[in-house]
Amino acid sequence: MTQGTEARGTTSPFGSARKSISVDRAALVSTAPLVDGSRAVVCTPTVARLDPREWLAGSGDTLARLRDEHGAVLLRGFAPLDAEGLAEFATALTGGLRDYDNRSTPRQRVNGRVFTSTEYPPELTIPLHNEMSYTASWPGTLFLTCLIPAAEGGETPLADSAGVYDRVPGLVRERFERHGVMYVRNFGHGVDLSWQESFQTDDRAAVTAYCADHGIEAEWLGGDRLRTRQVVQATVRSRATGRWVWFNQAHLFHVSSLPEAVERELRSNFAEDDLPRNAMYGDGSPLLAEDLAQVRAAYAAEEIARLWEAGDVVVVDNEQFAHGRRPYSGARSVLVAMA
Repeated sequence: MTQGTEARGTTSPFGSARKSISVDRAALVSTAPLVDGSRAVVCTPTVARLDPREWLAGSGDTLARLRDEHGAVLLRGFAPLDAEGLAEFATALTGGLRDYDNRSTPRQRVNGRVFTSTEYPPELTIPLHNEMSYTASWPGTLFLTCLIPAAEGGETPLADSAGVYDRVPGLVRERFERHGVMYVRNFGHGVDLSWQESFQTDDRAAVTAYCADHGIEAEWLGGDRLRTRQVVQATVRSRATGRWVWFNQAHLFHVSSLPEAVERELRSNFAEDDLPRNAMYGDGSPLLAEDLAQVRAAYAAEEIARLWEAGDVVVVDNEQFAHGRRPYSGARSVLVAMA
């Protein structure tokens, strides 16, 4: 990426002309902690409606360095990006976007490889998690932009994954690290995603081949039913910092993450091995309730949040920071791209 000093006088997708600026864009943005005591930062332009793509093009490795050093960067006060603009911005920083394969939540494709954020009912909380940490292959960087903030609530909280790792008691960490985490999914009950939606195909042979290529045990059970099992990591060493980070979705996949009434109903209708989704230690033994409680407490202690404003863009190192969603009311539109 080359260092530039002159912005092009082009027009953004939102109709406002990009400003022609003849100074180093690295100096056009001020940086401050996202919240007191957090490593995450917020960047604010000193020039009104500065296009983030123009700033990125002219500021060298500034944003990449901020992401690597701080883990999460909120861009606030810049010119807003639509889906196409978010894809351009994310591609310029990382070189390319990845698709959302082996899906675990419902999303809509908006433009190319830009998606809506998880489309769960607004009254539900989405627990903190690292994107696709239930797999052996995950995105390195997440990009989120807010088109419409919720009338109330709807924050996307963040949690420092190294902080979560440090807060989980040593004996609990040791159990998870020794065994890893096994994720079990049962498709075809009409509950949760279908295997067609998860794997984005109607071809059973393609699903079987995908699972074989990705270390997933796939078992066709008759009718339209499919059971998958995969054992993957509980923790990883951050590529950016070298620190160990908590990196799994055991607490989210486990049936106890659901509202109590929903968990009771599922357990009354399905055997343990037949639950639509569940998690256990990698050796197949049940997760201890006290271990899950410690993990959830660690996330809660590390959680930080700010309300969305229209046009906000958040760049997240997916290993360094977990993210989630708080309940909300009113309309809310957040787009996601993964690199």
